[in-house]
Amino acid sequence: MFKVAVCALLVLASTAINVQSSIWTSKDQKAFAQIHQSGWGKFILNYAELHLTTGGILSELNSEIEKLVDEMEEELAGVHHEFNRRTDVHNREVSRLEQEIQDKERELFNAHDFYDNVLIPQGERFAAQLEQLQENIAQNRRTLEQATVQRANDHETFESEVVEHNEAIAAIDECLQLLSTLAAPSLAQVKKVQKNLAKIQNSLKKHNQFQIFVKVLLEITSDSNFDDQGALRDIVVAFNNLRVELVDSLNQITADEAEQVAEYNASVIQLNQEHAEFQRAVVVKNAEIEANTTKQEQTLDLIDELDQDLATLNGQLQAENDDYAFATDVYNATVAEYNKEINAANQALELLNQPRFQDYVKSQLKGA
Repeated sequence: MFKVAVCALLVLASTAINVQSSIWTSKDQKAFAQIHQSGWGKFILNYAELHLTTGGILSELNSEIEKLVDEMEEELAGVHHEFNRRTDVHNREVSRLEQEIQDKERELFNAHDFYDNVLIPQGERFAAQLEQLQENIAQNRRTLEQATVQRANDHETFESEVVEHNEAIAAIDECLQLLSTLAAPSLAQVKKVQKNLAKIQNSLKKHNQFQIFVKVLLEITSDSNFDDQGALRDIVVAFNNLRVELVDSLNQITADEAEQVAEYNASVIQLNQEHAEFQRAVVVKNAEIEANTTKQEQTLDLIDELDQDLATLNGQLQAENDDYAFATDVYNATVAEYNKEINAANQALELLNQPRFQDYVKSQLKGA
């Protein structure tokens, strides 16, 4: 810049002459006045005066000024070139950063979407499924407990019925044994048969289907003294029929008990298998919940990281824009300064080559 300034001083050296001379137009005088308003202008005038008093040649001054103007224009071209390069770098950097910001924003959106619309609903669904599995397990155990209690009650009832049937059958067998020995039964024997019938009736009080048989037999034995052998045979037949019914009934409840035991055992196996399946499903579901929780934490960490990356990229973009804006200001100021100096040099060169300026220089030299 100092070299450029010196060039401008050399160009304007002639302004050190008397600007009040009649040779100069009002326009020239105005230009000279503007030069006097700056420190550089005054320095130029002083330098021009020194150049004239030491016998400097005007053509040499012109040549030097033209050379310096060329140098300033080359420097200005260099400034333009460097700024163009800086602009290219800026544009590439801005394009890169904006693309990275766009990509990062898309990643951030996807991460938020994945967290909000996949992981959270999935976690809630897993929790509901686990709760349902736990309820299934509880219901399974309740069902098993109820079935076990019911089985115990049913078996107790079965055993009670077996005892009742066996007692009734034994009483019938005793009656038949007594009746088989009766030819002319005594009153005591008749009473014993009636007592056994009462015993049978008491044993079978819960079995209404046998009550009619017992009632008929009681009525018959109450009204009979067993003297009539035909009536005796009828009673024996009736006892045998009742015994058959009781044996069939005992066989049936025994078969029913066996079937119910088998059904219970199968139910226990099935319930325990279901329980095992539910427990395995709980293990799997807990693993899924743990994996979902881990994925949520990882996704939140990723979101934080992406937020930080995005903030960094935006900061870099802002810094680049600020730096480029500063560089642009410097460039514009530098270009303005160069243009100002080049224009001043060209104006001075134009003045130096005017005939009236050359005539005035010659007259000043002769006068000296």
